[in-house]
Amino acid sequence: MKEYKRAIIKLSGEALGDQVNHKIFDSTKLNAVIDQIEILVKQGKEIGLVCGAGNIFRGRIAEENGFSYEDGDYMGMVGTIINCKAISALLTKRNIKNIILSALNTEKVTLKYSKELANKYLSEGYVTLFAGGIGLPTYTTDTCSASRALDINADLILAAKNGVDGVYDKDPNKCSDAKFLKTLSYTEVLERKLKVMDESAIKLLENSDIVLRVFSMDDYSNFEKIFNGDENIGTTITKE
Repeated sequence: MKEYKRAIIKLSGEALGDQVNHKIFDSTKLNAVIDQIEILVKQGKEIGLVCGAGNIFRGRIAEENGFSYEDGDYMGMVGTIINCKAISALLTKRNIKNIILSALNTEKVTLKYSKELANKYLSEGYVTLFAGGIGLPTYTTDTCSASRALDINADLILAAKNGVDGVYDKDPNKCSDAKFLKTLSYTEVLERKLKVMDESAIKLLENSDIVLRVFSMDDYSNFEKIFNGDENIGTTITKE
């Protein structure tokens, strides 16, 4: 049973949204995430967090309104800053040290991202929130997660999913014969074109020692369990 020290938590924006009332944030979901981070911080874990912006802005909105793809991507990047600020505010309310590092320059809200600052704050026990993607259009928060994980020498990426408990060989919501895949290599993910993360993110991780765990957010305690070595949850992806 392997315990991990430093990890990137990757959340989708939808994981924070109120799907019933169509609001940007669901306070119950937000606080459940904060509960898990607080538990992990008290255990001495070093946590970086990347959050998507699907609760605020999605690419199809750009298309529907005639915005360029590039403009839409920048809108999404700004959305990730809003989400990170919300998480930061709740962490601060609980006296949990945290900092937002953004690939976009928003100096009154965040610090500008650098690898050196990220490692400094993590080693000092700050929950480090990575906002603004990698600061370039066409790259998603999947790629941001992989890139930041490499920059901070993370042991683990925790990829929490809505409504699915790991990786399948086909969409389990559409195919009754979909098979659950307990373990995979990054190379297998690429060869089989499995929808785990964007291809660019998987290629970044392919030769690294970083472990990627894909699991369900339906049970928030999964974060702590995986961090502390539980191998029976979700799908585990490693290099060959």
